[in-house]
Amino acid sequence: MEQLMKSGGMKRRVLIVDDEMINRELLGAMISATYDVDFAENGKDALDKLRAPDAHYSLILLDLLMPVLDGFEVIKACHADEFLRRIPIIVMTSEKSAKVKSIRMGAADFITKPYDMPEVILARCERIIELSEDKSIIDSTERDPLTGLYTRGYFFAYLPGLQAHLDSPMDAMVLNIDRFHMLNELFGREEGDKVLRCVGDSIKAFLEGTRGIACRTEGDNFLIYCEHHDDYEQEARDRQDELNRMTQAHNIHLRIGVYACESDDVDFERCFSRAKAACDRIRGQFELVTTFYDHEIYEKNVFCERLIGDLQDAIDGRQFVVYYQPKYRIQGERPVLASAEALIRWIHPTLGFISPGDFIPLFEKNGLIRKVDRYVWREAAAQIRRWKDTYGRSIPVSVNVSRVDIFDPDLEEKLQTILKDNALNPGDMYLEITESAYSDNADHLIEVVNRLRESGFRIEMDDFGSGYSSLNMLTTIPIDVLKLDMEFIRNMLTDETNEKLVGLMIDIASYLDVPVVAEGVEEREQLDALKQMGCELVQGYYFSPPLPAGRFEELIIKEIKNESEETHDYD
Repeated sequence: MEQLMKSGGMKRRVLIVDDEMINRELLGAMISATYDVDFAENGKDALDKLRAPDAHYSLILLDLLMPVLDGFEVIKACHADEFLRRIPIIVMTSEKSAKVKSIRMGAADFITKPYDMPEVILARCERIIELSEDKSIIDSTERDPLTGLYTRGYFFAYLPGLQAHLDSPMDAMVLNIDRFHMLNELFGREEGDKVLRCVGDSIKAFLEGTRGIACRTEGDNFLIYCEHHDDYEQEARDRQDELNRMTQAHNIHLRIGVYACESDDVDFERCFSRAKAACDRIRGQFELVTTFYDHEIYEKNVFCERLIGDLQDAIDGRQFVVYYQPKYRIQGERPVLASAEALIRWIHPTLGFISPGDFIPLFEKNGLIRKVDRYVWREAAAQIRRWKDTYGRSIPVSVNVSRVDIFDPDLEEKLQTILKDNALNPGDMYLEITESAYSDNADHLIEVVNRLRESGFRIEMDDFGSGYSSLNMLTTIPIDVLKLDMEFIRNMLTDETNEKLVGLMIDIASYLDVPVVAEGVEEREQLDALKQMGCELVQGYYFSPPLPAGRFEELIIKEIKNESEETHDYD
């Protein structure tokens, strides 16, 4: 509407408020060629017109001395109304003291009585309207329409000016709502928006009376810059309790990361990056609401950035080494080497051995795991080929396919190319997909897995029972092998419930004609119990830890020797 009026599409509308008819008519005659003009005889009449459903005024020309309701009361009423306060007011008076008072109350300008220069009055009207419209356009981009907080761009634009006038320690804070996407799924977008508005209102209440500002960046992410507090925990819990009372979505969990800004020369992007790192550290830890960025987080961030920066060099320099952990078939007179799982190790030239627990979750989070996975696929395929050529037999190797790989449209083509380059068949390389990947986007994953199986690949579900699954999943997802999470196996001899669950899962898998691999077998008693339950395959330290290819070959040689001796005895 404002843009249309500014471009000349229609006249702006002005309300003249004066109890003297001659003054109303005189002002109207001066500006009616430029504006549509309405009139009010007193303050009450003016407010009624301003509050009418079809009222769209660009300016109020307001006399101060009127019966019923004077101009000062009109200014006060307009200022208290969120809609009316946007309309600029020019007061009309001859008293200097009244001019000052009205400006302090919120009037935009004044016109001195008597009206003797029409061109000056018209120019003042035009200037005030244009300033107001420009401010309105700025306000529409300055504020997040849902919460009323600043948008990210204006937030960071205002921070340096705010900082220049501060003499107290300040904190950068990042606030997030755990699993907000599930709130939208369960209660709908409307309820999700209500929660965001409530969070915005809570942040405004927290900042009221302080020197601080806040913004909503996107989704459920909020940034706050405020005076330092030693303890935000109780304040945050009070806000969380308030949210739970005001919405359907009970048990909302807020996460707040705090970074204490210590220097006058503040790098705001860095401050909020560190606050976000602190916030991310307590993701899923429902007993915690707030945490401060500390040296431990700093060291971890530096370490992670080092790993990200060194990844390509590690691939090019073959710092990654693929280890192989054997899987043994146990239903028979003796365990038989059946296949292996490829497990990656990083031997860094300066950092030494880097645990997969450090770099795999990091690369999964930022998508770089694709590079690592492709490296493992190529190495494993080449090793399978060497074992075939050297020992005349195929030792299938299971390789990981991360949830990031699943969304690669060229996944199947890349796998087939690697097999072709090494003269292998899809049956030579098994594909392991973690159980949690099925819960992320089950429909898409099932579609991809079905295509891979149709091409001849064998699919193993890894870490079954690690916290996402139900036994019902076994009847709906396409898999060829089920790998039980090692925590079940580790506790099965000391926890009767665990033992029963393992037996139940093996029975159901057997009914579905899906073989089971038990991971983490370390004791003979575990092996015997699993064998009695009908488990077909096991892997774990009882047989062997993960081994480099050269040492794994010793197991192949031993298996060939055992087979030879059995054949000789049979003859």
